[in-house]
Amino acid sequence: MRRVGEGRRFVLFDRDGTLIESHHYLADPAKVRLLPRAGEGLRRLAAMGLGLVVVTNQSAVARGRLGLDGLRAIHDRLADELARERVRLDGLYFCPHHPDDGCACRKPRTGMVERAAEEHGFSPGDSFVIGDDACDVDLGRACGATTLLVSTGFGDRVRRERLATPDHLVDDLVQAAEVIWDNLRRTADPRT
Repeated sequence: MRRVGEGRRFVLFDRDGTLIESHHYLADPAKVRLLPRAGEGLRRLAAMGLGLVVVTNQSAVARGRLGLDGLRAIHDRLADELARERVRLDGLYFCPHHPDDGCACRKPRTGMVERAAEEHGFSPGDSFVIGDDACDVDLGRACGATTLLVSTGFGDRVRRERLATPDHLVDDLVQAAEVIWDNLRRTADPRT
């Protein structure tokens, strides 16, 4: 029996600073705002037939700054904002643990990606990881994925200080979609 998503490639996104404006321990759903051109970039990626999954560290839960109901409300607001842009995520995975907990899911560890790959039937090594921080690039490397660092959020600082070495540096999700499209075309026809 074919699993959901089998054979389909996926894009794994960070949340804060990549899809939405970054706030220190975001706890108010009213502050969820998509970054400029994020909706357009996501629509382009979905039009390519790619799956869209968010993987996000949310230590605010372990730190007691946000409960799971509050986190759910933030993610519901994100889904509403994306729906206005005619975008639907295939999945959203979060790590609620403290950085010192040593869990398997906190980026750059691969637990969230492994769970998403199992549930959606894709190969992490054939995916694309987009984020604004070194842990996102490190996550992609650990999975064997193609990595893209956006200059939004912390991305510009990470680039300037050379805190990570992504496969591609991009300004935003629209440029990320263009890079991924070029990558897909090259892998479909290696002569181009």
